[in-house]
Amino acid sequence: QVQLMQSGGGSVQAGGSLRLSCTALGFTFHNYDVSWYRQAPGNECELASMISIDGTTYYTESVKGRFTISQDNAKTTVYLQMSVLKPEDTAVYYCAAKWGPADAYDCYTGSWMTFGGHNRNIGYWGQGTQVNVSS
Repeated sequence: QVQLMQSGGGSVQAGGSLRLSCTALGFTFHNYDVSWYRQAPGNECELASMISIDGTTYYTESVKGRFTISQDNAKTTVYLQMSVLKPEDTAVYYCAAKWGPADAYDCYTGSWMTFGGHNRNIGYWGQGTQVNVSS
């Protein structure tokens, strides 16, 4: 069965570190962009970081210099090393892998869409993992 399995997360004090893992089951990431999205209560789903098929990485401004995304050589697991964590990093973090472009995304439903709101069946989402950072 093709799916993404997430591990890691939990609770930590501000300034601490956590590592999230996202493992592909039944496939590999060779042809996928892999992203970490996050959603805090009352906030919209946010793309925190991404590693593209060619290894290019992206970080949203608020996590630059603190988070590092990486991938194992077998391209079956993607990691998100989170350091110097802040209370505002508290959220549910979702791993997602997709093979095509999308205009929008939704953490709650685990989906990608066009600007017109049409779903694009272009990948897989993990189950989500809670990260709590206390001050």
